[in-house]
Amino acid sequence: MTAPVFVVEEVPAGPEFVLDGPEGRHAVSVKRLNPGEDVVLTDGRGHWTEGVVKAAEGKDRLVVMDLNSIEEEPEPAVRITVVQALPKGDRGELAVETMTETGVDAIVPWQASRCITQWRGDRGAKSLAKWRATAREAGKQSRRVRFPEVAEAMSTKQVAALLAGADLAMVLHEDRDTPSGALATAELPAGGSIVLVVGPEGGVSPEELAVFAEAGAHPHRLGSSVLRTSTAGTAATAVLLARTGRWS
Repeated sequence: MTAPVFVVEEVPAGPEFVLDGPEGRHAVSVKRLNPGEDVVLTDGRGHWTEGVVKAAEGKDRLVVMDLNSIEEEPEPAVRITVVQALPKGDRGELAVETMTETGVDAIVPWQASRCITQWRGDRGAKSLAKWRATAREAGKQSRRVRFPEVAEAMSTKQVAALLAGADLAMVLHEDRDTPSGALATAELPAGGSIVLVVGPEGGVSPEELAVFAEAGAHPHRLGSSVLRTSTAGTAATAVLLARTGRWS
């Protein structure tokens, strides 16, 4: 099993470092790490280093020694962004968690016309904070050192602009009355960005499809089954990661 990951504001150069605060408390009181165990410290932006636990002090201080040189995980050749329509209840956090664990690079909340959930005012700010915290924790859990970015919620017009700038823009759409290509056989770019839109439970509206088509996005389907919005993005991310060689 790989070493547990803890997040720091700036990756230390060593030779020793004290991990304190919430991360130190998690390491000492929850993970109960002992001297001699390996740990990874990362800023979540691709920089990381590995060290060895020297001591656990109190309930929230972990002394790490023998820190290696600071490493940097390069940006992927093909960057995958999922535009996720807002699901009901806590299914949004589920979508963020599983997409992060799968390996998505960026997540964009989308206020689609058929979304029941509305992000407005304080509720919107709290929901966005939950999504970002979920991405951070899922990144740690899955031993990532480059966590996905979770953007501010976008309108349909803003999503269209994002799609227009992508090297490949797609919309997951399972409507049998609308011609769509198979995601598993779509021609993918060798580099650049892929932006994939996942609609709400009620589906992407014809008006939204038209706006996205004008921006250069084409409908695609995952297969014969219709997935919930909270799982479709994860399944699609897995297909794209496998096809771009990032899953081997």
